[in-house]
Amino acid sequence: MKIFIGILIPFFGTLIGSLTVFFMKNNLNKKVEKVLLGFASGVMIAASVWSLLLPAIDMSEEQGKIAWLPPVVGFFIGIIFLLIIDIAIKYIEGDNIKGIKLNFNKRTMLILAVTLHNIPEGMAVGVGFAGVLANNSDITMASAFALAIGIAIQNFPEGAIISMPLKSGGMSKRKSFIYGTLSGIVEPIFAFITLLLTNMVVPLLPYLLSFAAGAMIYVVVDELIPESQNGERSFLGIMGVTIGFLLMMVLDVALG
Repeated sequence: MKIFIGILIPFFGTLIGSLTVFFMKNNLNKKVEKVLLGFASGVMIAASVWSLLLPAIDMSEEQGKIAWLPPVVGFFIGIIFLLIIDIAIKYIEGDNIKGIKLNFNKRTMLILAVTLHNIPEGMAVGVGFAGVLANNSDITMASAFALAIGIAIQNFPEGAIISMPLKSGGMSKRKSFIYGTLSGIVEPIFAFITLLLTNMVVPLLPYLLSFAAGAMIYVVVDELIPESQNGERSFLGIMGVTIGFLLMMVLDVALG
């Protein structure tokens, strides 16, 4: 039951974030958007280091492998995976896939991009709880919950960032909330799939943890930070990154 609740925690972060659309009067304030983007960036960077890469290094040593090799391989594959997805999305956005015309507007692409990015986050949660089931000394129930809570915190601004622009684009509050919430449903699904494959996953834990870290860092570098620094008052994004990073670091260390 604890693990079942744990894999649902990140989804609830997205759901609560999407709920903010009901408190929105008009357009999303640019200052608030910068802070939310920076905050999400800081949380993801800290989670990638303390919840993913450091445990991956420790597990590599315990398994008798070169400590840095699996994390390097997994991290690099995570970066390449998101890069391929990014290129595919831009190709689709060009309305030309083998001559087939597609009507992908910006709102559709926003939902698709965030949904795809949530997949490795769900895997990261699943991997964490898979380590608990396998009685791995490097992953405790507390640290697995810390990761899930950290991703849920990061998902809160993501849910808001999806639902609020949809509302600004003319969609109803109810539909904006539904689409924002559905973008996070892939996380518990992929976490559950990972749990079902626990016996196969445990030897690959260092690779999968660092894979998720690479995917998250890609999202931060390619999308979140550039958006938070776009235009005036970039210091708001910087402060958001600082607060998010420190919060996630304290959360992970304190619970871990």
